[in-house]
Order: sequence, then C-alpha cells, then structure tokens
Amino acid sequence: MGESLNEVEVIIKENHLDTFGHVNNAAYLQIFEQARWDMISARGYGLAEVIKYQVGPTILEINLKFRREIKNRERIKIRTSVVNDTGKITTLRQVMINEKGEEACIADFVIGLFDLNQRKLIPPTPEWKAALGLP
Repeated sequence: MGESLNEVEVIIKENHLDTFGHVNNAAYLQIFEQARWDMISARGYGLAEVIKYQVGPTILEINLKFRREIKNRERIKIRTSVVNDTGKITTLRQVMINEKGEEACIADFVIGLFDLNQRKLIPPTPEWKAALGLP
C-alpha cells in the first residue's frame, strides 16, 4: 500500500481560480474527484458499472492539507494511492504536485462501497477491489 496507482496531468484553468488568483479550495475537491473517476473508469469501474450494479463509491471523510499555491495555467500532476484498507473502509491519498515537483496539496479520502438499493455500505466486490488495485 502507498504506492501510486495512478497519475493524471491537469492544466489549471480560469474556472478553478478564486479572487486571489490561485486555485479555490472547492476546486481542489473537483480536480481530485475527476482524477479518482478517471482512475476507476480506466480500471473498469466507471459510471456505467455503478448504474449496472447499483453499487458505487461514497466518501465518508476528507482531510485536505494545502502546502503550496497553485496558479492559473500551471500543469500539475495528481498521484493517487491506497494508504489503508480495512475491508469496508479504504483510505485513498491524492497528492497534487506543482510544476516544480513540490507537493501543493495532500488529500486523504476515506471511502466505502455503497449499495444504492440497500442504502448501506457493503464489503468491496472483486470488481471494486480491481478498480482500486487491491488484491
């Protein structure tokens, strides 16, 4: 655990910015979410599978640490890894790396697999484990 499962490049655009000219705190969450969806979709568990199985990821807790400012038109990288897996609950870490190679933001997402019909968390399915790169 802890090794990068996925790396995505993003170019920061004007719609990501706040009045200070750097990335708005809420935009970080949108950027991280897109990187997670890109990762699980590429591993065979995108929106079509969520609809088909009526089972999908849900966020239970978020912890963001802002370390460096990210500005307009910066090319950043987002690295995603699993840092903890206890069965029903998994912690994903996403690290946003700026153009200088510095950690700009570190986000820990505590997630679970949610059954849309039963309206509760369920143990991870083999398909979901594969999407997260878990054995």
